[in-house]
Amino acid sequence: MFKKAVEAKSHQRLSGADRKKLRRSIKEKFQRASDSDLDALLPPKAEITVAKFQNRVHVYAVEGGFPMFFDIDGRGSEIFPTVYALWMVPELLPVFVLKGGEVSRFVIGGADLMFPGITVPPEGLPSFAAGEPWAVKVPGNPAPIAVGSTTMSSADALKAGLRGKALRITHYYRDLLWESAEGCYVPNAGFFEDVVFEDPSLLPSSHDTDLIEVAGETSIDQQNNPKSDVVEECLDVNELQHGSTPALVTPNDDENDTAAEVTEGVADLKLLDTASANDPNDQHTLSTADIDSLLDKCLLQALHTTVKDKDLPMPGSTLWSNHVLPCRPSGITLDIKKSSYKKLSKWLQAKSTSGLISVKEDKHKKEVILFSVNRNHADYSSFKPEKRRVEKSEQPSVQSANEICSSKTLEVAEIYKPSVHVNSIFSSVGADTGKLFSASEASDIVFKYVEKENLVKPTNKSIVVLDVILCDALFKGAIKKGTTYPTEIHKKDLGPTFVSRMQPHHVVTRGNESVVRKGALKTIQLVTERRQGNKKVTKLSGMETFLIDAEALASELQKKFACSTSIAELPGKKGHEVLVQGGVIDDLARHLIEQYGVPKRYIEVLDKTKK
Repeated sequence: MFKKAVEAKSHQRLSGADRKKLRRSIKEKFQRASDSDLDALLPPKAEITVAKFQNRVHVYAVEGGFPMFFDIDGRGSEIFPTVYALWMVPELLPVFVLKGGEVSRFVIGGADLMFPGITVPPEGLPSFAAGEPWAVKVPGNPAPIAVGSTTMSSADALKAGLRGKALRITHYYRDLLWESAEGCYVPNAGFFEDVVFEDPSLLPSSHDTDLIEVAGETSIDQQNNPKSDVVEECLDVNELQHGSTPALVTPNDDENDTAAEVTEGVADLKLLDTASANDPNDQHTLSTADIDSLLDKCLLQALHTTVKDKDLPMPGSTLWSNHVLPCRPSGITLDIKKSSYKKLSKWLQAKSTSGLISVKEDKHKKEVILFSVNRNHADYSSFKPEKRRVEKSEQPSVQSANEICSSKTLEVAEIYKPSVHVNSIFSSVGADTGKLFSASEASDIVFKYVEKENLVKPTNKSIVVLDVILCDALFKGAIKKGTTYPTEIHKKDLGPTFVSRMQPHHVVTRGNESVVRKGALKTIQLVTERRQGNKKVTKLSGMETFLIDAEALASELQKKFACSTSIAELPGKKGHEVLVQGGVIDDLARHLIEQYGVPKRYIEVLDKTKK
């Protein structure tokens, strides 16, 4: 489910009604959860946000915290808790226990859970139905590592001899949903990068008592303060375990050396805790005035770096989640409620009153809309944006392909070839009739002929008197029978009329490749249709006109939109058609403009799914 990176379409806060609806759905879905459990997962006084993705998945998170639930179809019928939620309330779901920690390698690697990898209790296999949400644990570790839905009922599983797929995994530790959380952490020292074993703090061993205390303190700190640098603490514990294991097993090693290593590790942990406790970026040390100042700084940073005039008008929630929040300093939770404004709308209206931006309230959506930015404002001009480090892309192949493509600038020009109608004009002025001309060059030819033959009307310099050759060139075959030929023409109509009598061609140049084709330039066709019920597919054709390879484009779109693509030949026509799963027509058009330089006027969009 979360194996591939997919960009969220929108981020927004839940309203009070939607919040109650979500809580009610979770209460009905997970009857094991008490009211106190729900309050712990969805704190009443905290803001709950929802991220909506292209594949219909909705992810619900505590603002400034961790993702707690995700809805597969966005309709509330298939809601699952994240591992962060299960680490806070492990009893939220029934669990399958693996036969050993080594089996967790396959689950963390993205594989579904098979019945042979499950430990069956002495009292027998628990009763369950198909499609129920279950969690997965490692023996000796209370923290679940994955969630999923059962593929069959317990009765069918017994009939099959406990073989086959038991759980279809939807989310697991170390997948992209786990990594998407700011300050992602692990619940105890049994969690490693590619495998999960029993929690060392629960192992009753006299040889590693000190080590157990260290791991236990780390686990408790992680649960009480998951926003601190827990990942670093767990890594220190793991390194300590690997370093001290030989000393515990080998009888000839000095026990004092082992104790010294453990003590040194504890000192390191305490230093890390002290550093996190004394962090000047802690949200609790910020006063209301500090938060107001930080809000203004983040807004100015966003207006300078990410908010473009072409993206306006923009909803206030989009400005906040996609532009202002990413500009806050690392480690700080920016909460509008802790400012003097209390509400996002009041803050934006205050900035509008100062003249920095222009906003207007949408009474139907009950949201403030950003319409324009005053880039001549004194605050905007005096602010110097910070240079932020650009993170490396996880898909270098797509990035490099885009860079290569964008470096080859597309140039499109409409040109014309003299036809039998206008050959006499070109011959009269000594121009080559086999050459291709631009519209301006062709207009110069006809005006050169007018000047040569002195056809400008003496009494009105804006009128050209037509002689026989020029009249035939402009109107022969275009005038209906029985209609008299015109005797004069206005200068502003002479050039376009003359060009319309020539054969249209076009030249397309991309990098060192250039192609000249006969006829007018054809547009790229983008069509979204509905297939197989509610599924959408976007079809793209005509890309060859702009020197875009269909196979390369299909491969690139597959990675960009994280969806399946295919190529088919156009029936009865030359060229290919690229099929992209999903309604990505707007994003696809934007991609063609930004990455391939295709002019907007040459892209024709038709969404058949809109009623």
